[in-house]
Amino acid sequence: MKQKNVKNKKGPIYELISTLVIALLLAGVIRTILFQPFWIPTGSMKPNLLVGDFLFVNKFSYGFSRYSCPFSMCPIRDRIFFSEPKRGEVVVFRHPKSGKDYIKRVIGLPGDKVRMLNGKLFINESMLIRKDLPDFVETKLEQGSMKTVPQCANEPIPFGDENCFKYQSLEKLDNGKSYKILDLGQNIGDNTPDFIIGEDEYFFLGDNRDNSLDSRFDRQFGGVGLVPKEYLIGKASLILFSSGGSSIFYFWTWRKDRFFKVIR
Repeated sequence: MKQKNVKNKKGPIYELISTLVIALLLAGVIRTILFQPFWIPTGSMKPNLLVGDFLFVNKFSYGFSRYSCPFSMCPIRDRIFFSEPKRGEVVVFRHPKSGKDYIKRVIGLPGDKVRMLNGKLFINESMLIRKDLPDFVETKLEQGSMKTVPQCANEPIPFGDENCFKYQSLEKLDNGKSYKILDLGQNIGDNTPDFIIGEDEYFFLGDNRDNSLDSRFDRQFGGVGLVPKEYLIGKASLILFSSGGSSIFYFWTWRKDRFFKVIR
């Protein structure tokens, strides 16, 4: 009597599970090695990054560390394939104390001396050139899922006022890179001591200078302090889209002028 070869047929549930597992593995590899999505929750990088911007972070720009993996699970000491950030680049990094991801502009590199004096930025004793621009104007309303309310240079003004403005200027670095910054006038972060940037450390500032807890402020006071290189995640390279509402899923609130916008 002949024996029949019985083939194990894989059912649709098996195929579905296999597809999901492969998709999750691919997503994990892409997120770990190539790109990481990042959503802007606050206004510390206005006017260049707005609340609700959804962007991609290039993770191989500066190599990889343990913080390149979700939950800091990469078995890497220090960094591998390291390439130093260029002054003026917008960088996502892990806060050394809170463990949250932050986004700021890298201003001070290892060996630099950085300080703020009367709101002006000095790098290695040289004051950066600024050019005044028209005021940045927005409506004083809650923004994004965190419902942050913008600060205004013309306070006090009522909630909902459409003329909430900040002073705007163009700041230029010694490498030729320039970017817009915002200012409210005299503020606590306008005068700092000299910061001597140590080996493998970086000094970061938010573009919205009077609404940013950055390297000017010690970590025990909510700032980020000087950030060691192992905490760098990657370079913010592209805004995919931007939501003007309280959720990125409210597609009817997406800003028409911010699709696939290169970050400068």
